[in-house]
Amino acid sequence: MPRNTTTCTPRGIAAGLAVVASLTLALSGCAAYDATSPADARSRPTADGGERVKSGVDCAEERCIALTFDAGPSKHTPELLDILKEKKVHATFFLLGRNHVVKHPELVRREADEGHEIANHTWSHKILTDLDADGMREEMSLAQDAIAKITGHKPTLMRPPQGRTNDTVADVSRGLGLAQVLWSATAKDYSTTDSALIEKRILDQADRDGIILLHDIYDGTVPAVPGIIDELKKRGYTFVTVPELLAPGTAEPGKVYKP
Repeated sequence: MPRNTTTCTPRGIAAGLAVVASLTLALSGCAAYDATSPADARSRPTADGGERVKSGVDCAEERCIALTFDAGPSKHTPELLDILKEKKVHATFFLLGRNHVVKHPELVRREADEGHEIANHTWSHKILTDLDADGMREEMSLAQDAIAKITGHKPTLMRPPQGRTNDTVADVSRGLGLAQVLWSATAKDYSTTDSALIEKRILDQADRDGIILLHDIYDGTVPAVPGIIDELKKRGYTFVTVPELLAPGTAEPGKVYKP
């Protein structure tokens, strides 16, 4: 059953956008939405009766967790990709269009070529719930087009900035073929450069079917990733992309997925 969830708190802030915590606190209002858990997604047939996603991992049996990164690519992304390749981990990258995708097409291409899931984090990190439908559509579609120009494929997943969503965001994302993906564990790495603290925060929140939110744009984040991966592997976790976490179900456009 979908769970009714309310988002009221400030979330991660993308670097280079001149957004600071004091501004996020000024945002008012709460957005209620129905969220589908990974376990529920796995048990459902696709909406159109089409073929379900095939994955080499059965997350109904294994202890799966998804590692996701928002707001890149950035100067830190090559090091992160090297780490993920060494650790044999695939992640999901929610990419920011302006100042990121368009400035680092070679990194977007590398992410896709190395088997990571490429997803949409809007064009300029505007809070979607502050916009009308046309503004929402522009934020998502500009990022879609920029990513597709590089990879040849439009994303099927998006993450609304600060996790703020509502019925209009759902309608617009549905029209663009995008499902919404939120998270269950965050290090608030926009607020610290302490890699040990970032690692501890994630490990304290990690759970089966979890979705980890990090940002590959902050100085302290990428150095924390090896320790996060190694410790969670020791705990018996298998790292998967978001589509693999939901498989054999598929993320339906417009819907919100959250552990």
